[in-house]
Amino acid sequence: MRSQVVAWLRVLLPLAALGLLSILFMLGRNPDPDAAIPYADIDAEELARDPRMTHPEFSGVTDSGAEVTLTADRATPAPAESGSATALRMTWRAPDGLAVDMTAPQGEVEGKQISLTGGVRLTTSDGWAMTVPRLDTDIAADLMTGTGGLTAFAPIGRVDAETMRISRDENGENVLNLSGDVRLLYQP
Repeated sequence: MRSQVVAWLRVLLPLAALGLLSILFMLGRNPDPDAAIPYADIDAEELARDPRMTHPEFSGVTDSGAEVTLTADRATPAPAESGSATALRMTWRAPDGLAVDMTAPQGEVEGKQISLTGGVRLTTSDGWAMTVPRLDTDIAADLMTGTGGLTAFAPIGRVDAETMRISRDENGENVLNLSGDVRLLYQP
């Protein structure tokens, strides 16, 4: 009895599988070309005319040992080792522990000079938050210069000045120098 059931199942199960496969093929739909894998909609001629990089990142160490990282959403090259970028983020970490994080809507890089423009926001690891229209940094000299008016919120209160300069003194310490109509609203 058992051998007869096995013999019938050996015939019926493959036939049932073939029947299911034939139903799948008969009821299958034609492929929709609009539902195919999406490809990027780019204009190759525009890319050739206007070369650019998306999400570039630069990092290095200055002569004094400060770690510098610069990232952007988009960068376009210009002749002679320079270029412009949008939505920049720059981090400067000195060996003595001072860290400065900077963001700017746009900027330019030329050799070891980085200029951030369009309202630069700086935050330091020792509690300062500053806004300056333009910030020029010199990686070789460990120097940052902000011009166009500065507004800063510090642990001591609010500070307004025309220019700011972060540099290293002869002892290797980082120094913030504010000049040009400096006003301090002291808040203990």
